Amino acid sequence: MTRIAVIVGSTRPQRRTLVAAQWAFEAAGRHPAVKDGGVTLELLDLADFNLPVLDEAVSAAFGQYSHEHTKRWSRAIDSFDGFLFVTPEYNHSLPGSLKNALDYLYGEWFHKAAGFVSHGVHGGTRAVEHLRAVMTELKVATVSSQVALNAFTDFAITDPTLPGEITPGEHQEPTLFELLDDLIAWSAAFKGVRQRLAEAETAGA
Repeated sequence: MTRIAVIVGSTRPQRRTLVAAQWAFEAAGRHPAVKDGGVTLELLDLADFNLPVLDEAVSAAFGQYSHEHTKRWSRAIDSFDGFLFVTPEYNHSLPGSLKNALDYLYGEWFHKAAGFVSHGVHGGTRAVEHLRAVMTELKVATVSSQVALNAFTDFAITDPTLPGEITPGEHQEPTLFELLDDLIAWSAAFKGVRQRLAEAETAGA
């Protein structure tokens, strides 16, 4: 069974990101591989983990965590084979809350796959540019297809202080399915890679 987390990449109150993530989660559930039961999806909300600004004394590269919030976050991420990040664009980049959550861990991300659903005035594309660079450092392979939700055309917003309703264009779900085709295949393949690396490490011990 391949497990993929749909990560809500913002902790901001009245988050449009949560609306986008719920759409992505529901739409992804219609993908054939998910409907057939070979893939499980889980919505993972950063806000539920209450991660403070990184407060571990030891680098995450050592995997020696002292705080329960870090251990809980570690267990969650370690249990997945792939990730669908849903992120807004803040000031030409990803949210600080998402970067902070990524920095909390290290090896838990290794040899997995990721895809991106972004949103913003420019579709959130610049946030994903930066996320791809971070993922490379964390040994996460990123698929090329991306869902970019535009604030003006893919949402109905009557009050800027509220999340509004998502009204994705007809092309967005097929684009998400194209993304998932690769994300699911890569996540399954990297699961085998991690197993072989673990076996080689055990044999060499």
